[in-house]
Amino acid sequence: MNRICTICARGGSKGLPGKNLKALFGRPLIAHTVAQAVESGLFDEVAVSSDSQAILEAATAAGATLAIVRPAELASDTAGKLPAIIHCLEQAEDRLGHRFDTLVDLDATSPLRSVSDIVGTVELLESTGVKSVITGAPARRSPYFNLVERDADGVVALSKPLAQGVLRRQDSPPCFDMNASIYAWDRRALDGDPRVFYDDTQLFEMPEIRSQDIDSDLDFQIVEMLMARARNQTRGEI
Repeated sequence: MNRICTICARGGSKGLPGKNLKALFGRPLIAHTVAQAVESGLFDEVAVSSDSQAILEAATAAGATLAIVRPAELASDTAGKLPAIIHCLEQAEDRLGHRFDTLVDLDATSPLRSVSDIVGTVELLESTGVKSVITGAPARRSPYFNLVERDADGVVALSKPLAQGVLRRQDSPPCFDMNASIYAWDRRALDGDPRVFYDDTQLFEMPEIRSQDIDSDLDFQIVEMLMARARNQTRGEI
């Protein structure tokens, strides 16, 4: 199976300026995700897409095999991520002269994922033959129990009520928060119809503690604290 990993990291960020190059335990944030992709041993290529030369250089130093320059129109605050992923994929395929079988995108701001999360997501995609797999963690709120919507008149109601009702959140159908950490696609599904959800999309479940995403300074501090705790536990420290 011929696989490519894409990592998209633009230079601009309003929530935490320069976050992709911000030092986390002595390495730029993006280096952690590049290292996970390399360590997994799954990918023929690890391609990083960015409008920032400094990010591309940091990613290459961390082990990325392809540096893809992202055009300005795909790096604005309003640009979606999927077009950037497709651009990175197509540029890599044009440069290398062949197509990949599997595409996996890793979010540069989710450094707490484990290599086993990456492996599990890819195994789920390829063993089931589905078009795409996303990752998520058990949701804290349920649309069947305590997640509400407000209509134009200000009236609130459950987002997704069941006819029989739900007395306890634990009795409601399982719901998950998308954590945006890992996306995986069968390459053929992206031809002419690139999207996240298809009629057979499946979810690889990750624990909440590995699902933290960095979009603010507080997020960064939380990730730093969780990573420090994990390192201390590995060394047997309290």
